[in-house]
Amino acid sequence: MTDKKSAPDMTGAEMFDRGMAIRRQVLGDAYVDKALAKSGPFNEPLQELVTTYCWGWNWGREGLPLRDRSLINLAMIAILNRSHELKIHIRGALNNGLSREEIREVLLQVGIYGGIPAAVDSFRLANEAFAEIDAEGAEA
Repeated sequence: MTDKKSAPDMTGAEMFDRGMAIRRQVLGDAYVDKALAKSGPFNEPLQELVTTYCWGWNWGREGLPLRDRSLINLAMIAILNRSHELKIHIRGALNNGLSREEIREVLLQVGIYGGIPAAVDSFRLANEAFAEIDAEGAEA
């Protein structure tokens, strides 16, 4: 059973391709290329799973724009204390049109509903991500 907000019927390969396109749009080619290059045979099934279902099926659904999905991801990942994923999704949130001020507001909300330690770590990681992005911009 499908609804109008679901991902269109696709083969696994088509969903993988759609997922790769969305993944690159959100995270950037450099990050995706680096992740795939260091994947190796052991991690290849994980990369296929993430690209096909996380990016292709879930992020590819029409029910929410990418910007809103980024807002949700930032809050969940911050509360789960997944530092590496938070930093890359901060980059993705900026790519999806969120401002630094909006990211700050998400992290403040995390502090109230998820705990101050999660917010403190998330602010530290956001500042690291912003510094990396600013340095990349200065080099370009």
